[in-house]
Amino acid sequence: MAPRHHRRTTALAALTTIVLAVPLTAGCSAVEKAIDCAQLAVDISTDVDNLQDAVSGAAVDPQDADNLLDALDKDIDKIKDKTDNADVGKAVDHLQKAVDNVQTAIDKGQDPDLGPVKDAAGELTKVCSP
Repeated sequence: MAPRHHRRTTALAALTTIVLAVPLTAGCSAVEKAIDCAQLAVDISTDVDNLQDAVSGAAVDPQDADNLLDALDKDIDKIKDKTDNADVGKAVDHLQKAVDNVQTAIDKGQDPDLGPVKDAAGELTKVCSP
């Protein structure tokens, strides 16, 4: 339980840091993009936590996992639409590939490896922080 709380705390700290670190002279759109990126990183972190809960039980519930993967895909799409930052784009691409691999494993009835998803979500949180 502590690792999940730690990831959320880290993501929320990143959001606060972004809000405080953006210079007052920056345009509103720069501030809004930074906040959007950080908020979506928090949402994705929550999605990853929920996915881990769904697949860490005695048996993977494919429907629950599919629903959570759909939520992750939607959040990934949102962040793709809201940023033109190359580093964020690269992190999002890594996350999408990792999510696709989890979906493939679940579709094949295999236990998915969530390590790459967690790593990519962490990478996204980093690039959304100043």
